[in-house]
Amino acid sequence: MLYVCATPIGNLGDVTPRVVEALGKVELVAAEDTRRSRKLLSHLGIHAPLTSLFKHNEAEKTGEVLALLREGRDIALVTDAGMPGVQDPGMRLVTRAIAEGLAVTVLPGPSAVLTALVAAGLEGDGFRFVGYLPRRARELEDALSAWRRCGGLVVAFESGQRLPQSLALLAVQAPGLRAAVCRELTKLHEEVVRGTLLELSARYPVSGPDATPLAAAVRGEITLVIDLGAAQDETARGALQARAAAAALEARGFTKRDTAAALQICLGVPHREAERMAREAAAG
Repeated sequence: MLYVCATPIGNLGDVTPRVVEALGKVELVAAEDTRRSRKLLSHLGIHAPLTSLFKHNEAEKTGEVLALLREGRDIALVTDAGMPGVQDPGMRLVTRAIAEGLAVTVLPGPSAVLTALVAAGLEGDGFRFVGYLPRRARELEDALSAWRRCGGLVVAFESGQRLPQSLALLAVQAPGLRAAVCRELTKLHEEVVRGTLLELSARYPVSGPDATPLAAAVRGEITLVIDLGAAQDETARGALQARAAAAALEARGFTKRDTAAALQICLGVPHREAERMAREAAAG
């Protein structure tokens, strides 16, 4: 049997009795990071042998673990936090075990995605989990545009180091969207900050000469939840995006001329249309 075990996302008290039972009886634990998993096992008083299964050895180790499963061994699969296979290694092993007809059972437990979704306090018509936010500005802009066409809520992971930059880019496109930054969920310094994307961008500013000390204090695991509202058609979405971008630039101190130039370059808005939106944004 392959036991796919959800592990705590921070607070060790969140481990479930079923996971404890499985870890205590298996012959091997395949772990993303054996050092971190050893701490969990020690906390639980379990001394099962560990083997690493992470991104860079997943192909090789998957074959080894499958061979043991074929021999009738019981093996547990864990990652550093949360459910294996959800933005973590392990899905290859699960899919191949299922394809071979081997016994697989999933033991549910803590989830950063679902915890953040509820903690955000945002109501939406369904949600989608998109993994980590795109790193490149244009890719992030394109992703937000695509998500807004569907509406609802979107849940994403982001590093504390990249959070200010990502929020700034999102705020330019859609400053008024409601969102929540969920940091260090279930841990001692858990923090959930709610507001519009523009407000959150100001709360976690990009480092610079005018940045507050808070800019350097965005640490730990980050889960971002965004309320995209109702689905938008392409025409309405484009108009709203352009107006929102103009308002965001004005709020950041851009002159009407600079705002118009930025809209023309970044959004492909004609010169006269860009000037009109800049004037409207300045007028409030």
